[in-house]
Amino acid sequence: MAEVLEISRQALHDQVVTRLRTLLIEGRIAPGAKLNERELCEQLRVSRTPLREAIKLLAAEGLVDLIPNRGAVAVRLTEADVLHTFEMLGVLEATSGELAARRISKEELAELRALHYEMLACYERNDLPGYYEFNAKIHNAINAAAHNPVLASTYHSINARVQSLRYRTNQDAAKWKHAIQEHEQMMQALSERDSAGMRAILLEHLQRKRDLVLELLHAGKLYPGAPAPHGETRRSA
Repeated sequence: MAEVLEISRQALHDQVVTRLRTLLIEGRIAPGAKLNERELCEQLRVSRTPLREAIKLLAAEGLVDLIPNRGAVAVRLTEADVLHTFEMLGVLEATSGELAARRISKEELAELRALHYEMLACYERNDLPGYYEFNAKIHNAINAAAHNPVLASTYHSINARVQSLRYRTNQDAAKWKHAIQEHEQMMQALSERDSAGMRAILLEHLQRKRDLVLELLHAGKLYPGAPAPHGETRRSA
């Protein structure tokens, strides 16, 4: 008889959060759409309790809005949201990159190189979800190499608001190629422990991401089918 392996409550919670986060980041739940609990329970094969716990956590991360009398809705950022978030994120990533270039260990640098090569492999086979997964791991690893827990906590909180937007900016071939070139520059700066260079590269990298997001937003391609968000306000719980 096959052994029955029980999944702990925490493990189930983590799995549901991860899977739901992926659906939101990759746009499989459309921005502005209401999260249908019944359909999600069937899709994720879980009960409502772990699903609702996951939704609350993702609301805290900024991926979901909890709106009175409507429920949970996939976040749709306004132009002001984008500008304010990327303004702060650019400062945080630039600072983490600068500190990482000074403080990164040989082991951390080796791990970053491994992640970088995995990301390049995804790029070569045009695997955008895989690329984004390793891209996010690289940015998180750079942040961790700064060895500043306050910076790390603040970064993760703010970055969560724009994860799905960062994913969408690499769907243009030329812009995706340019992002790869910027990551090559990051690896070189880290290897040379060039803190000023690393700061400058990350600032430019985030500013370019911001500009690409705004370009898509103004062209109506960021949230297809949705009205232009100028002047729109978001409501959060």
